[in-house]
Amino acid sequence: MAEAGRNLEKERAVARHLLEEHAGRLRYETLYGELALSDIAEAYRAQEAFVSKYQERSGASIAGYKIALTSAAMQAFVGVEHPLLGAIFDQTVVPSPAEISLAEFQHVGIEFELALRLGRTVPAGTYDADSIAPFVDAVFPAFELIEDRNAVYENFDAKTLVADNAWSGGVVLGAPIMDWRGFDLTATPTRLDANGEIESAVTGAALGNPLTALAWAANELSTQGRALEAGMIVMTGSTLKTRFPGLGEQFLYEIEGIGSVQMSTVP
Repeated sequence: MAEAGRNLEKERAVARHLLEEHAGRLRYETLYGELALSDIAEAYRAQEAFVSKYQERSGASIAGYKIALTSAAMQAFVGVEHPLLGAIFDQTVVPSPAEISLAEFQHVGIEFELALRLGRTVPAGTYDADSIAPFVDAVFPAFELIEDRNAVYENFDAKTLVADNAWSGGVVLGAPIMDWRGFDLTATPTRLDANGEIESAVTGAALGNPLTALAWAANELSTQGRALEAGMIVMTGSTLKTRFPGLGEQFLYEIEGIGSVQMSTVP
């Protein structure tokens, strides 16, 4: 019991430390010394403390979850063999078209994704793409906003990233599409127009299938004793490389047959 109490206090101390860094707009740094995290499980407990403390201070609710590190290359870079999760707060979810203020972030990145919304709560269990699909009531073209706090990527640490809520900075959502089941989400074409520069990909570029990503998130949350609840959204991973925009940039991301999402950057 004493060990559990010490761990709980450490996790709370990590959460307070990270929130103080955010408030002071300090650069992201790997946790060290007494705050160094021993493993990913401890990092997720620290994340839960971070999320709880943030909610106490802001009145925010959890609107869903984001999935980070969906590429094998990024996983290898930080020494993990799986993606990572972070909570999305309702106060950071905005509809398209959106104007995103750069001043509200230390260093914002944009990712290009398909968001999935749960029509009903997912019971604890083990899921795959087929068994998770009946829980999805809508899909959205979406931007995910990443707050990396000017991290130096050579000093990147997966455990600190998890504790820092996986750099979850917000979401811009296009219109919901309810009749989505006729789409092949492993291969639906996507198109990004970034200031007139065009890039293309497919929805399966992240983990092969957005439904596979959702199943992974449900399984991971289940092992942590958390649930995907009705109405929550899950950001399933970027189909294209993260961009770090400057002032006055324009982005239009389209998913063929599903719709588009738009945003621009302002001071």
